[in-house]
Amino acid sequence: MTQQIRRNGTTGVRRAARAQSRATAARKARGSASGVIDAVMGVLPFTEEQWSRIWLAMIIGGGVAIAFIIASLAGVPALAQAQVARIAADAGFEVRHVRVTGTARMDEQQVYARALAQRNQAMPEVDIAKLREDLRALPWVKDARVSIQLPHTLAIDIVERKPHAVLEKPDRLVLIDATGVELEPVAADKTKGMLRLAGPGAGKQARALETLLAAAPALAPKVEAAEWVGNRRWNITFNTGQLLALPEGEIEAATALVKFARLDGKNRLLGGKVLAFDMRTPPRLYLRLPEAAGKPKVVAATDDGETT
Repeated sequence: MTQQIRRNGTTGVRRAARAQSRATAARKARGSASGVIDAVMGVLPFTEEQWSRIWLAMIIGGGVAIAFIIASLAGVPALAQAQVARIAADAGFEVRHVRVTGTARMDEQQVYARALAQRNQAMPEVDIAKLREDLRALPWVKDARVSIQLPHTLAIDIVERKPHAVLEKPDRLVLIDATGVELEPVAADKTKGMLRLAGPGAGKQARALETLLAAAPALAPKVEAAEWVGNRRWNITFNTGQLLALPEGEIEAATALVKFARLDGKNRLLGGKVLAFDMRTPPRLYLRLPEAAGKPKVVAATDDGETT
């Protein structure tokens, strides 16, 4: 009996030692894992508050996903969407702030007026595509990028159109971009140094005029205004107050402008006494002089820029 008791006592001690050894190993493993996690979190650029938000978003996102899956399996996708939106709103994932960037010239309130229509909506219910199209309908907006920044910010980045010229209308002056899109009315004292366009349909020809002036880069900076005449040709007014009438047709007008640039380079036509130059009937160049100087003078312009 005594021998049997001795064996049981030895076995109990050994079991206790093994249990203690396993507990020690488990504590070490947990400590090692915790140390690794702490080290990783220490390297990542997040504060404790940010980590809390991230974990909260993951937990809520998981709950939303489960609710959506259950509702979808039940055959009610509309209910699933409503449930997702309700869960997101209850968790604080709704539009509370709107941040707008990229606006320099346009009235920023026009952007807020459209964006704030989404205010207090649950994030899953925000129609980003429609909001983007609404913003692009604004005259100044060339493009717009809309994104959701959890938990409650709607971020809008505007790409503005650039004023290119001033369009003269019967009752007002209007800023337009290079494609002729009308931006907004402008006061005359705000248009100094800007190219002016006049004539019915002139705005739609803004790009074509830019291409035309590019054919004679030495003259382009001297052009003050351009009139689109009869929906077929241009009258160019220089900063000297002198006018140049160009012929119809893109090629014909560009050819005439290049020839005029050559003549001006050799004979300094701009800044002289001539009031107007008429090149509508190439190769002839008509010069309109002051009335005291008599009738218009006819000059034949050769291909090499000489006049006869």
